[in-house]
Amino acid sequence: MAKYRKLGRTSNQRKALLRNQVTQLLYHGKIRTTEAKAKEIRKIAEGLIALGVKEKDNFEVVKVQAKVAKKDAEGKRVKEVVDGKKVTVYETVEKEIKKDLPSRLHARRQMLKVLYPVTEVPAEGKGRKANTKKIDLAQKIFDEYAPKYAERNGGYTRIVKIAQRKGDAALEVIIELV
Repeated sequence: MAKYRKLGRTSNQRKALLRNQVTQLLYHGKIRTTEAKAKEIRKIAEGLIALGVKEKDNFEVVKVQAKVAKKDAEGKRVKEVVDGKKVTVYETVEKEIKKDLPSRLHARRQMLKVLYPVTEVPAEGKGRKANTKKIDLAQKIFDEYAPKYAERNGGYTRIVKIAQRKGDAALEVIIELV
């Protein structure tokens, strides 16, 4: 008996397809796909969420000193002239950051092996690179999904059958996070 479905693709294509669909499922919360793909996506997504639940509280808060550019009322960097050159003025700020312990760091890297990077583009700034921001899906798993599913022992996704697709009569489903 096979351990996974081949989905009519070569191994590289299959891995890319599953990575993409798992990334979209975790980013959007639900996606529409075929039943066979959904069953494969479920295995991967539930494994990632289980990893996040296991390591959700495994970090320490550390205070660090950071240099930040000083800004004026308009939000522009303050510059001063030093030796005939304009130089940005920096000020030291104390920040608190979450530092992953080794096992959580390993879990994060395991997640990043599967997940593609996601860039969010706001609706009003379409076509502008300046307004985009990168989404850290591993952090989203640790911060949003892990506390939500902490009391649950597996079964983080649900597959709902819709109908057969018109072109090839493949059974379409919606896979969503519970």
